[in-house]
Amino acid sequence: MSTLGDAWDYLTTATSWVGANGMFGENFDGSLRFQRDSILALILEHLQMSAAAVGIAAALALPLGLWLGHLRKGGGATTVIANVSRAMPTLALLTLFAASSIGFGNRAVIIAAAIFAFPPILTNTYTGMAGVDADVREAAFGQGMTKLQVALRVELPLAVPLIAAGLRTSVTQTVATVPLAALVGGGGLGVIIVTALATQRYGQALAGALIVATLALSVDWLLGRLQRRVTPAPLRDRARVAA
Repeated sequence: MSTLGDAWDYLTTATSWVGANGMFGENFDGSLRFQRDSILALILEHLQMSAAAVGIAAALALPLGLWLGHLRKGGGATTVIANVSRAMPTLALLTLFAASSIGFGNRAVIIAAAIFAFPPILTNTYTGMAGVDADVREAAFGQGMTKLQVALRVELPLAVPLIAAGLRTSVTQTVATVPLAALVGGGGLGVIIVTALATQRYGQALAGALIVATLALSVDWLLGRLQRRVTPAPLRDRARVAA
């Protein structure tokens, strides 16, 4: 049978989606385990790891970007930090973390993916805050607002579209990168691809790649809709006119 036929068979078999023994099992310590032969379980684990990585990155990048952007300082440092983080090869980081005391598995993946997710959030948050028109800031100060009020009530709402775009980019890139987890004993959809390649089931590997691509595109589409909803209406109207 052809590779495409094998991929179709794998995707249209119910057992591939729910697993031979269900989606979940238990580890020796009683904790929940995602079954490796269930596509749905691997999707949930994939999204869980992606959310954890982006959550860590956002917790660090958002406050830093908001603070530096409000002060209009540290633009050069922000660019350097973002570029250095981008330049780090994710697979190399995974290998280093797995070989360290962190160990193999999902923990190493989450940390490496968080480093990869950090730059878009930091850069867009800083640019959004620092890019607010100086006249708008001066008008707000002229009305008696404090620095904190200007940051939260004037600059932040205007920066939301760029911040949302950075989060969207970060999440989509992370979802597309997490499949590397399977190379260091982690879970997620990469398990399908790595296992299939190791056993020369290339149709299954193709199916796994299609699932990853579909998931990444779906997440990007959903976040695009959310980005539009959180963008203030006047800014949406201005973008529509400019287009």
